[in-house]
Amino acid sequence: MGNGVERYLDESSDPRVCGLLHRPQSANGDALVLTHGAGANCQSPLLAALAEAFASGGMTVLRCDLPFRQVRPHGPPGPGSAARDREGLRQAVVAARKMVPGLVFLGGHSYGGRQASMLAADDPSVAAALLLLSYPLHPPRRPTQLRTAHFLQLHVPSLFVAGSRDEFASIEEITKALELIPAPTRLLVIEGAGHSLGNRGELPAIGAKVATAFGELIGKASGSRSV
Repeated sequence: MGNGVERYLDESSDPRVCGLLHRPQSANGDALVLTHGAGANCQSPLLAALAEAFASGGMTVLRCDLPFRQVRPHGPPGPGSAARDREGLRQAVVAARKMVPGLVFLGGHSYGGRQASMLAADDPSVAAALLLLSYPLHPPRRPTQLRTAHFLQLHVPSLFVAGSRDEFASIEEITKALELIPAPTRLLVIEGAGHSLGNRGELPAIGAKVATAFGELIGKASGSRSV
């Protein structure tokens, strides 16, 4: 898997936690749990690039497979799987807290980010801040079907990363939606990108931008901390 990356499996939790763990050479004591979208898994190039960027800054990163993906190697989540996927994220955070003495952050791409935000809206103590990549504000070409009902209860600092050509949310739409959140937020726009945020060649640079923006968000929110 490369230096500092190992497979991770904890079958003692329910749902179990499995994925890939990035251990930085110089740990800063904090951790980030990252998860994937509805059509991917923890090995997606986007998550890999982000994990490398955050680990280079000293953060322990656990990129995990959601419970639906553990039982369905292919295809989207089935009806009724969202609640168990959120519990899987909660258990991943519990696992991360056992690894580090500092803060634990939570993030995900698309469906995974939506479940992370819903979990944090229900329980603000689950994570110190959120990293929400390509948040699926509404289904493509259905702008009235907004997925923002829980934003009013979201009291966790959040970085939203959005492609300027994402059909799940225009920059104007996501900017307006962030006004609903009663916590510090920041929007990082990736110009020219769609829902995937970039191709393999572009992802390392995008990962570095995201890690920098996230460090600025949590530093501003706390008054002192950075990645």
